[in-house]
Amino acid sequence: MREKPKLTSSQWVALLAKEELPAITSIAGILDKFSNDDRSSIPKLSKIILHDQALSSCLIKVANSSSRSPIKKVTTVSRASIFLGVHAVKNICLTAKVLEGLLNSKHLVPEVYERLMKLMANAFYAGLLAKMMVPDYEENTQEEVYLAAMMYNIGETSFWSTGNSLTRELIQKSGMPKLAFEQYCANTAGIKFKELSIGLARTWNLGELLIKSLDQPSSRTKEMNIISLSNQLSEAIGSPPKNRARFDQIIKDVGKVMGVSEAKVKAKIESTRKIAIELLGSYKASVLEGYLKPLPKPQDFGTSTAVIHKQRVELSVELKVLHAVKALSGLTKTSRSINEFLNATMTHLAQIFHFHRSTFWVISPDKTQLDCRLTVDEEGEPVRFYREFSLDQGSNVMTHTLEHESPIFIHDFHDAQWRDYMTIESEQFIESGILCLSPIKINQKNVGVLSSQYLDRTHTFTAQDFAHFDFIAEHLNLCLSAVSKRLAS
Repeated sequence: MREKPKLTSSQWVALLAKEELPAITSIAGILDKFSNDDRSSIPKLSKIILHDQALSSCLIKVANSSSRSPIKKVTTVSRASIFLGVHAVKNICLTAKVLEGLLNSKHLVPEVYERLMKLMANAFYAGLLAKMMVPDYEENTQEEVYLAAMMYNIGETSFWSTGNSLTRELIQKSGMPKLAFEQYCANTAGIKFKELSIGLARTWNLGELLIKSLDQPSSRTKEMNIISLSNQLSEAIGSPPKNRARFDQIIKDVGKVMGVSEAKVKAKIESTRKIAIELLGSYKASVLEGYLKPLPKPQDFGTSTAVIHKQRVELSVELKVLHAVKALSGLTKTSRSINEFLNATMTHLAQIFHFHRSTFWVISPDKTQLDCRLTVDEEGEPVRFYREFSLDQGSNVMTHTLEHESPIFIHDFHDAQWRDYMTIESEQFIESGILCLSPIKINQKNVGVLSSQYLDRTHTFTAQDFAHFDFIAEHLNLCLSAVSKRLAS
């Protein structure tokens, strides 16, 4: 039986926009006709909204919500539109139709329904958290940031709302770490959620800020950083990470963006949650309220969090590197397995730097390619990651580090020094992040490459950090060579 061909990203976008979510496509097309700054558009826009009783009711309720705080109660669509402004009215209408369209999804198995609800709640909360972070911005910019943050993951959310056979197949692997799961979906079904988000954002004309944050994340403006942070924060509140330090870092970063203390950030988050719950009622989406959780408590982070957090507080990076080196040296006396050395190295790298992904690539027997042999996530847990790099089809980042027999640190692959090595496979692998590479050798002979990376550039990784990475990789080479000589004697 022939395998059914996979849909391309553009085919998926067309399917979602035209067949699965036509109401969103329709309202997006209507709203796009009105300029955000043209107050003369209000009468025409109000007239269109009046034809939709649910939308009219929603607009009036949102206008009277505590987040808007009108001096006098608003009772008509026209008054609500004048009070809110064109941009806010458009965002409210779009939000209402997005929530309505996704909540009307049918034929969802329980696991898919649960994932869809969580994604919708996270997205709605992320939009309000992003707006919370820009209290001093002008209203139009606040609305842009809100919409971009709320729709940042619209591709994945829309995909799960279809309830087709693919959703039922892929949901079985949803327990994998996030990046590994996204890679699994891409490999299995050809679905890249980011590409779906970009396609839908363009189809629905959701604004340049959203498209740029998805398509050019390396252009790290303050607004784009806020969009990323708000989604990280919303997700971390909804599903607290095992590692509390990661959550604490997000709170710190939000405080830095807002210029307030961490205590003030937490107070703002709690008040924003109350606003979110109230607004969900106005949007007739109260079913999502249970997914808007309060700030996590210490016990929500998992059993090992306290130990990990204590180590982070007490130990400097230098001491952690020393512990890694001692652990590898100890293995030379007890182990003959290269996998044990690799596991130990990558686990320590994850604990020290919290790379999103670390991978050992082994040179194939015919020397034509590098094959992914072992990958761990930021917690040091093994994940599935399928990729290979060609070694005989011109220069790329992998051939560079092997031919020069030296580590490389790529903070931005757009830099001129990497121009000759940026093949399509190199760019797809790096995405918009930071990459460290080091050749792995046994007795001065290359056997593979160690890569560690952040998949975006929100993390700080200095030249000194890279020197520590290189030091651990070099010590791994020494240990592997020592064991090899001992076995040969």
